[in-house]
Amino acid sequence: MENLNPDSVAVRGAHFIGGTWVDDRAGLEVRRPSDNRAYGELPVADAALVDRAVQNAWHAFRYGDWARRPPRERARVLRRWADLVEADASTLAPLESVGSTRPIRDALAWDVPFTAEGIRFFAELADKLGGEVAATRSDSLGMTIAEPYGMIGAIAPWNFPLVMASWKIAPALAAGNAVVLKPSELTPFSVLRLAELAIAAGMPPGIFNVVQGTGHETGDALVRHPRIAKVTFTGSTRTGAAIMAACAECGTKPVTLELGGKSPQIVFADAPDIDRAARMVAGAIAGNAGQVCVAGSRLIVQRGVAERLVDGIAGAFAALKAGPTWHADTTLPPIIRPSDAARIDGVVQRTVQAGAQIVTGGRLLAAAGDGGYYAPTILTGVHADMEAVRDEIFGPVLTVQTFDDDDEALALADHPAYGLASGLHTADIGRALRFARRLEAGTVWINRYGRSNDFVIPTGGYKRSGIGKDLGRQAYEANLRFKSVLVDFALPD
Repeated sequence: MENLNPDSVAVRGAHFIGGTWVDDRAGLEVRRPSDNRAYGELPVADAALVDRAVQNAWHAFRYGDWARRPPRERARVLRRWADLVEADASTLAPLESVGSTRPIRDALAWDVPFTAEGIRFFAELADKLGGEVAATRSDSLGMTIAEPYGMIGAIAPWNFPLVMASWKIAPALAAGNAVVLKPSELTPFSVLRLAELAIAAGMPPGIFNVVQGTGHETGDALVRHPRIAKVTFTGSTRTGAAIMAACAECGTKPVTLELGGKSPQIVFADAPDIDRAARMVAGAIAGNAGQVCVAGSRLIVQRGVAERLVDGIAGAFAALKAGPTWHADTTLPPIIRPSDAARIDGVVQRTVQAGAQIVTGGRLLAAAGDGGYYAPTILTGVHADMEAVRDEIFGPVLTVQTFDDDDEALALADHPAYGLASGLHTADIGRALRFARRLEAGTVWINRYGRSNDFVIPTGGYKRSGIGKDLGRQAYEANLRFKSVLVDFALPD
């Protein structure tokens, strides 16, 4: 494929409320991560504008027919929406790529199709999951009835703007709710096109609204709004805790939170293919330049194969090509902001000062352009108290620890705060199943690392890595509340 001209991608900074664009005061400059150039301005929704969006969505939900439509009718709209998303790849992928860390090749081949297929998955759940009849005495009928919450407030992250937004929006809409979404102010534009396509697919105006702005102003107003019945968020653990606190203060509304991670990749000497494992470990930390919540940032490897494995990972890192997201051959995209690249480097340098050794990387890549690029990095000689092992970095930094037996591997894999995901490479099926039971993580991958296109498998964390699940039937059911009904039909004596 050819390179994309980033200057050919036009953006419009606005909100999307009631099926139409809503212009507002421009308050934020939006920069392209690849070259740190400003390419758009973003309005910041204050509490009054957030209230307007929520009230519009509530009116569409309360007086419209979206929730009352037969589930298969909702599903038809969602499937049409997915078809339009897929057909619009030539518009959506450039929007996604230029403004984010997603290389154009990946946006075309994965992000847009994955977004469309995720919408289709949740559409198919609309008429397949609901209430049930309970076992009661013979002269009564007990039921649980599934109903939408009504108003869902969604806050999506910047690292996979379209995909992460669809994980929030699609199950909520399939269940009959209305949604007000706040995308990240760093990557705000592609979801506006997503909202336009929803209207084109036949979704009633107001059922899916988008408000732009910062987390501390717009996001806070959204989660605290009294008509928002539930909040769903993907992002940092610190922000997730703040959202939980805000929800408790203003009505004890439920939350779904996918938060930070510090995920281990455990490699045993009997792994089926050490060279394949090296490539997989490398991809699990260098993909999207490590800016992935489930990034496998802690390598825990059996001592006898450690040197060979680390050499293989270093070789895979060396083959990566840093460059702008609009270059077709880019395989190492930029860090979202130069300040974040500097933050990553600070963590690495402080860990080195504490005694770690750099095998490869450990530096900013100034030659890649004016954006924030960071060399994929391997750190050895580390221990659990070091900053690079302890804290989520959200960059392409891999720490290496070695072990001799299963118990030591499990002890190293355990993290006091995080439990989002984990990976395990072994040919011993018994060991694999024992570790799957004992690893404290919401997801365990065996002889692989990373999600597949099996949307039925949920994702979500243990400990401070979150509450609830995205994907799977669990994500759909999390957008429903259940009412108990008991009917006596026996005639009086």
